[in-house]
Amino acid sequence: MIDLASGINQIESTSKQQTPSIAKTDLDLIRQAREGGQSAFKELVERYEQQVAATVIGMLGDGPDADEVGQETFVRFYKSLDKFRAEAKLGTYLTRIAINLSLDALRKRQRNLKRFWRWETDEMQPAELIVDSEASYDQNERRDIVRNEVQALEAKHRAVVVLRMLRGYSTRETSEILDIPQGTVLSRLSRGLDKLKERLAPIIDRTDLNI
Repeated sequence: MIDLASGINQIESTSKQQTPSIAKTDLDLIRQAREGGQSAFKELVERYEQQVAATVIGMLGDGPDADEVGQETFVRFYKSLDKFRAEAKLGTYLTRIAINLSLDALRKRQRNLKRFWRWETDEMQPAELIVDSEASYDQNERRDIVRNEVQALEAKHRAVVVLRMLRGYSTRETSEILDIPQGTVLSRLSRGLDKLKERLAPIIDRTDLNI
């Protein structure tokens, strides 16, 4: 992982020198990676691994599935280097891969649940949220509760909530990533947030759903 504070100190130190280094752009690194530059691709991974991890964990939770999808995202990207045309920012391109792989992983989970329980998953109700309505929750505890409840959302609603509320993408960007109309983004976001508010009713006065 990149140490942000250390990186800032290095930039400040370098800027005081007479011949400062020039940071390579994503496209510079992609061109080098296409020519077999492993160090260039490694730098791209280091630039975007935290962004990809945040997206995948938002969709799948923190666990082996998320690790596997995070790794597969960069494997898919490496295999498609020649196809990347910079029509979207690299971060958005990687997020699209990560979201699609996460949705595949969720569908696999559903199939496994159906086989295990021998009935449709939409007949299975999520466990009741148990919280002490009189308790005082700090910011981290509230955030963890909300993020856990995001995991109970239907996949199509979860994807929109993660992209809009967790990752901060605009409605237009979310529409492009998921390849759905902007109106659908807005309706799914509204439905997802309504579900969250319903589930979080015991502590809704103490949180603004800032996930």
